[in-house]
Amino acid sequence: MSRKIELLAPGGDVEAVKAAVVAGANAIYCGLATFNARNRATNLSFEDLTGILRLAHKYDCEIFLTLNVVILEHEIPMMIKLLNKLVNSGIDGIIVQDLGVFNLVKKHFPTLDIHASTQMTIVNEGQILFLAKIGASRVNLSRELNISEIKTMTALAHEHNVLTEVFVHGSLCVAFSGQCYSSSVSVGRSGNRGRCSQACRDEYEITAEGNLFPLNLKDNSAYFDLPQLVDAQVDSLKVEGRIKGAHYVYTVIDTWRKQIDHFVKTGKILKDDSNLHRVFNRDFTNSFLIGNLTRDMFIDNPRGHSVQHAVDISNATTEVQAQEAREELYAQRLDLGAELAEKIKDLSFDKRPLALVFTGQLNEPLCLTMTVGDNEKSFTVQTESHLSPATQPTIDQVTLERRFKNFATIDYMIDSLDCSGLGSGLSLPFKELKVLKNQATLLLNNFVEMIPQVEVAPLQSHKIMVGKPTMSILIADEKDMHLCDLTDADIYFKLPESWEKNCDKHIDIFRRNPRLIPWFPAVLIGKDYDESVRLLQQVSPARIVSNNTGVAYKAFEMGVEWIAGPFLNTTNSYALLTLKEELNCAGAFISNEINRSQIEKIARPENFKMLYSIYHPILMMTSRQCFFQQTVGCTKPGIDDGCMLTCEKATTITNVKGVSFAIDKQKGGYPSIYNHEQFLNFDIVNELADQFDEFLIDLTNIGAGSKAEHDKAELVMHFENFLNGDEQARQQLSKLITVSTNAQYSQGL
Repeated sequence: MSRKIELLAPGGDVEAVKAAVVAGANAIYCGLATFNARNRATNLSFEDLTGILRLAHKYDCEIFLTLNVVILEHEIPMMIKLLNKLVNSGIDGIIVQDLGVFNLVKKHFPTLDIHASTQMTIVNEGQILFLAKIGASRVNLSRELNISEIKTMTALAHEHNVLTEVFVHGSLCVAFSGQCYSSSVSVGRSGNRGRCSQACRDEYEITAEGNLFPLNLKDNSAYFDLPQLVDAQVDSLKVEGRIKGAHYVYTVIDTWRKQIDHFVKTGKILKDDSNLHRVFNRDFTNSFLIGNLTRDMFIDNPRGHSVQHAVDISNATTEVQAQEAREELYAQRLDLGAELAEKIKDLSFDKRPLALVFTGQLNEPLCLTMTVGDNEKSFTVQTESHLSPATQPTIDQVTLERRFKNFATIDYMIDSLDCSGLGSGLSLPFKELKVLKNQATLLLNNFVEMIPQVEVAPLQSHKIMVGKPTMSILIADEKDMHLCDLTDADIYFKLPESWEKNCDKHIDIFRRNPRLIPWFPAVLIGKDYDESVRLLQQVSPARIVSNNTGVAYKAFEMGVEWIAGPFLNTTNSYALLTLKEELNCAGAFISNEINRSQIEKIARPENFKMLYSIYHPILMMTSRQCFFQQTVGCTKPGIDDGCMLTCEKATTITNVKGVSFAIDKQKGGYPSIYNHEQFLNFDIVNELADQFDEFLIDLTNIGAGSKAEHDKAELVMHFENFLNGDEQARQQLSKLITVSTNAQYSQGL
């Protein structure tokens, strides 16, 4: 085979990076202390990063920096400052979730390579086109996809010069990445900011099926699926684990390196994965990859499984034999640790010493000779002008030390600065020193020009498009069409996540009810995406709301006006610009995760609507897996298309702290978990009405759980009156909606 298969390793700290390098990683992804989605990892300083780049590039290993969180408006200047540093650092790519960063990079830092994070929930072909349009060179496909779906999306990506990467080893989230708000809702720590509290690993009151950890998945391992991934033309095989240590990284990457090399050489795979079991794991599954979503994917223990595995494979029948198996595992771990320590002991991130020697006499140019290390290499540059008798400040040791104090500090440490060969009482125009310094920098930077720092002016905020905000309503059942007779509000109709192929049911709904505006969900995979596009083509609506960027791209192609839905989680004005300038978006819902001060700083683009949902069920997570197998039980062995189309179960789970959550499965929907409280935000209407064109109320029955059934006509009347300034209507709504919260609006990100 000639195609390179990249092995992409996690680097949570400098030791893990060293481990990945010696284990044979082709690339490493790591994060700084800010703007990355693993704040529990040790993470790196910028100086660490520059050292890592030197070391990794010496071993032909690339470094990708994770900037994979949503960005708040007040953080934009800090992000620009960081991008100004990265653009000259030699970084090989940045991993991004926030749409605003795409805008900044494409406009101001085009030499930076952008990889779309798994947090962008990339599950369909339209999203590949969307991301290619806004500047992604690579996409990290969602872990929930099967090999057939991966193959189809990779083929399209390659047609548009976009690479694909797939997680092949490490922890699995039970929720779609980027669509999990459980930590944010429960404890105010958003996964979209790298602060996930791992609610899916929590202990719950024992379920009817006898499980204490009903949301806990086994770890992912595609070790024996390498041939299928190669056949799918996947470009990068990614190992999860930035919060894991160097020993874990070394063991897993070394094991995968040997598997890849053996397959490339022989066309066959190794059958021994024992080393993978010797480091932290929750047992392994490849069920997402092979599309076999059974209860076997779960394990009722979130802690490490390696010790239990060692005992199991030893066939121990007595406690003495079990202890011997444990001790053998501990000895094997020590051996692996000693092997790693020996391999990394001489690796260094230290800057290379640089000696500067300045020489020159009267009527001669000023010469600078630079020597790297112990005569590793040497360069000489000189000024065009000649030194002349001093008629202005002299060129001497003090002047040159001051001028070259911060010279080449990213990669080099000035070890000495020698002016003994420089005549006294001489001068030179100081602009010549600047030219000399730039020439020297170019030589040390392998003749790559340093990119000047970019100044980005603050964005202008444009006026609201309407006199005062209007109300809109979301429904999901044609039975609620009578609400149209009660109001002039826009009526959105929520479409399903799963579709029966070639069924015109929803097409007919829109044809019968032309007032309805299609509302597309966040996750649409395979045929479900295809059927969503077919509806778009058949109905040709004047306007849609899309929570899925793939459908949004199709709307853009068709010239259909589209609004970015709340699950695109928009948090800053540059994200709005990306949507407007690249994809002709007409407006966007602002994220319900951010608070008043974070919202009011957002600058509205010209002729662009801003919307906000003030009443809705609070989604905590959506999964491709079944939540009922581990809770109330299900007679089917696994979830399939039939389940998606017909199942409408509901139950609750209660954690050991006594907090209950509603598990809800609608016909045509993914299994989802909702908070027991409804989101209800009166405050934003009073505080920020002048920033919004529209406030949404969600009147679907989705996420019912403990939610009391309300008279929807009464809700419409009271909400409309409240938006018109009637405080009594607010009081009436508070009496009707007794279990509610606006904690996310209060705490923000």
